[in-house]
Amino acid sequence: MNYEIVHTNTFTYETQVDQSLNTIRLKPLTDEVQRLLMYRAEITPASLTQEYTDLWGNLVETFFIPEKHNLLEVKTTSVVSIQRGSFIHEIQYSKRMQDIFHSRQFRQHYLSYLNETDYTFLYPEQLSEVKRGLGEMDNPVQYALRVMRYVYETFTYCGEVTSVDTRARQAFELKKGVCQDLAHVMIGILRACRIPSRYVSGYLYVGEDSALKGDAATHAWVEVIVPGIGWVGLDPTNNVEALDNHIRVGTGRDYADVSPLQGVYRGGSSTLEVGVSVTLLEQPGD
Repeated sequence: MNYEIVHTNTFTYETQVDQSLNTIRLKPLTDEVQRLLMYRAEITPASLTQEYTDLWGNLVETFFIPEKHNLLEVKTTSVVSIQRGSFIHEIQYSKRMQDIFHSRQFRQHYLSYLNETDYTFLYPEQLSEVKRGLGEMDNPVQYALRVMRYVYETFTYCGEVTSVDTRARQAFELKKGVCQDLAHVMIGILRACRIPSRYVSGYLYVGEDSALKGDAATHAWVEVIVPGIGWVGLDPTNNVEALDNHIRVGTGRDYADVSPLQGVYRGGSSTLEVGVSVTLLEQPGD
C-alpha cells in the first residue's frame, strides 16, 4: 500500500517572536515492512534543517530561525510504501520463547521499555483493577492482546477531556482519552507485567466507511516484543493489530520521546493549528 501524508503545523504568536529553535520528528521510518519513498519539509520563514538519528532510531530535524516572525509553519509531505501482514494471532508461544522471556539477558536488553515513565505510570490500585478483569499473565503474547481489548472496551475515545500533558493514571481515572492516552495506559499495564512495550507515533489511514478512529491528526499505538521474533504493533484505540494502514514515524518510551514538534522561542504565547491528510495512492497496475 502506498500513501501520501501531508502534515501542517501552524504556530501563530501573540507577539512578534525574536528567535526560535525547533526540533521536528515528522519523517516516517524505513524498516523491514515500511519504506519511505519521498519526504519534503517546507518551513516558513525559510530555514535549513540539520538531520540526525536519535537514541531510539527516530529521524530528527532541527532548525533555527533568527529573524523576527509572527507565524511559523512547518509542512511536511511524505510518500510511504507499506507491506505488513497480520501474524500475532497465529503465534504459538513455545517453550523456547518462554525461556527467552524469563531470561536475564532479555530483561537487560529491553530495560528501557520495562521501566515506567511519568507518562505511563499507573497506581497500584489501578493495576489491581486491571488484574481483577484480566487475571494473571502467563503468556505475554496472548496477554498483550487481552490488554488491548480491555483498554478498547473499558475506555471511551474522547478528545474533550485530556491534553497532550495527561498522564496514564489520570486517563485511567477518567476512563476516557485519545489515542495517546490509551497507548500510555496499555503500556503501563504491560510494563507492570514485565512485558517490554514502546510508544509508536504515526498516522492512520482510515478510508471510506471505516469504523477506525484516529485519523484526525497524528495517531498513536503500542508495540510489544514477541520473544525471539521482534516488535509487533497493537492499536488499543481500535482493538486491531497495526497493519499496512498504520504508518510509523517514531518510537520511544512514551510520547515525550516522539513529540512531533518541540521548540523554544523568545516572545509571547502562541496557538497551534494542525492539519493532517493521509491519501491512498493508486497501486501499479490499478
